[in-house]
Amino acid sequence: MYRKNYREHDMLVKFFTAEFGPKMFFLRGARRKNYKMAADILPFSYGSYTGNIKKDLLSYIVNPIDVQHYLNISNDIYLNAYATYIMNLLDTAFDDGKTSIDWFNKLFYSLRLIDAGIDPAIITNIIELQLLSVLGVAPELRGCMVCGRSDLNLDYSESMGGLLCENHFDRDLYRLRLDKKTIFYLRKFSIIEISKIKNIKVNNQTKKELRSFFDNIYENNLGIKLKSKNFLDQINNFKI
Repeated sequence: MYRKNYREHDMLVKFFTAEFGPKMFFLRGARRKNYKMAADILPFSYGSYTGNIKKDLLSYIVNPIDVQHYLNISNDIYLNAYATYIMNLLDTAFDDGKTSIDWFNKLFYSLRLIDAGIDPAIITNIIELQLLSVLGVAPELRGCMVCGRSDLNLDYSESMGGLLCENHFDRDLYRLRLDKKTIFYLRKFSIIEISKIKNIKVNNQTKKELRSFFDNIYENNLGIKLKSKNFLDQINNFKI
């Protein structure tokens, strides 16, 4: 997930593990030249490791077994920015040691898809939406918050935390007035299995509206604005 220098010659490296969720590991001598595991603890590495797990203290990695790298993410600052933001979101959402094999798999497949060239903005939106349930603010996207209908025009109500159908738009005068395509993708993203995605394409206008939607929820409703998100915004502004 990330690593940082520790003392003169050592390093702390945080992994999202299948067995223990996010976990910080101490690597003695990792900053020395010719450190034997240097390639195995590069950012955007994944694989199997042996080590000693301590519940309330720093854990240790002993040996890498089968380590690979998301090379395209590592070599592309644009992909790198999205992948870093996703990992930072998970680091914010999960306490160290909180096990979640489901989210281990979501992270693994989201990075695999980004590395394979699937639109990183859309993969990020899917993660952002599905992570809201972990953060305790999952929106109701199955149907209207009032009557449950999903066969009419729908819009999103921030105050009610979910969708309203056109029969109940008057319940929120400040509803977001989202485009039909944006509503469609929000509903789709809420249930899609990341591991089964083969390809997905969304037009630029819908992507902008989706980005605005998630920025509003994470920044205004949850108060989450990460440095990696600021950098991602700068990258996207420069790309435009």
